[in-house]
This record gives sequence, structure tokens and C-alpha cells, in this order.
Amino acid sequence: MALQFSTAVRNAMLDAIETATGPGAKLRLYSGAAPANPAAAATGTMLVGMALPADWMASASGGSKALSGTWQATGAAAGTVGHYRIVDNAGTTCHEQGSVTATGGGGDLTLDNTSIAAGQTVTITSKTLTAPNA
Repeated sequence: MALQFSTAVRNAMLDAIETATGPGAKLRLYSGAAPANPAAAATGTMLVGMALPADWMASASGGSKALSGTWQATGAAAGTVGHYRIVDNAGTTCHEQGSVTATGGGGDLTLDNTSIAAGQTVTITSKTLTAPNA
């Protein structure tokens, strides 16, 4: 039998991610492939960097958690987004990384356009975390 968790435990697991990352978290969008894991040094060119809203994820419900507030920034460099990283307020510790696609593409994070130009407004359209066996 596969390991299973109650909805309350799944929700607590997801809410702990935002707590551990801390207030003032930052989202960074990079070109190219993601590093091997969050502890590895960033790879690619940082195309967009943004401060996330103070409460950047909604409270978990039913074993999933979605972005909260407006996630929008201006492109810092030109290129095609390949992955994202969410770092702490100091920008020194990566707590999460994942795939990026345009809206409807099924990535871990989706945005309005993966082809970034310097000065372009970039809007994150969705991001959902889902706990095991949800």
C-alpha cells in the first residue's frame, strides 16, 4: 500500500512551505535548464526577478495551494524562460524550483509569455502546489 495522508496533514505540509521560505520571498525566472536541485547554484540568465506578495500563496485546501495576490514584474533581460526559483528574502537560499510554460502549457508555474524582452511586463498566471495523494 502506498503511503497516504489525511487532508489536514496534506494542507499542513503545503502551508509549511510558505512558512519555511519566509516573508518577502522572491521569484526569479531564468533561461535554460534548472540546476540539479534547489541547493545547487542558479543556472542560466535571470530574466525576471520579483518580490512576491507578503502572503504569496493562498491557504492550502483539499491538498493543494495556489498563488495569492498579483505576481507581476518587468523583464530585466531578453530570453526564453526555462525554469523558476523561489528564494528567501535575502535571495541567498533557494527553497523551490520548477518548470515554466506559457498559460495552458502545464508547467509548475505559468506566465503570459515565456519569451521575455527587457522592459516587458511579465505576469504569472498560475502556480499550484499539490500534496502527495491529493
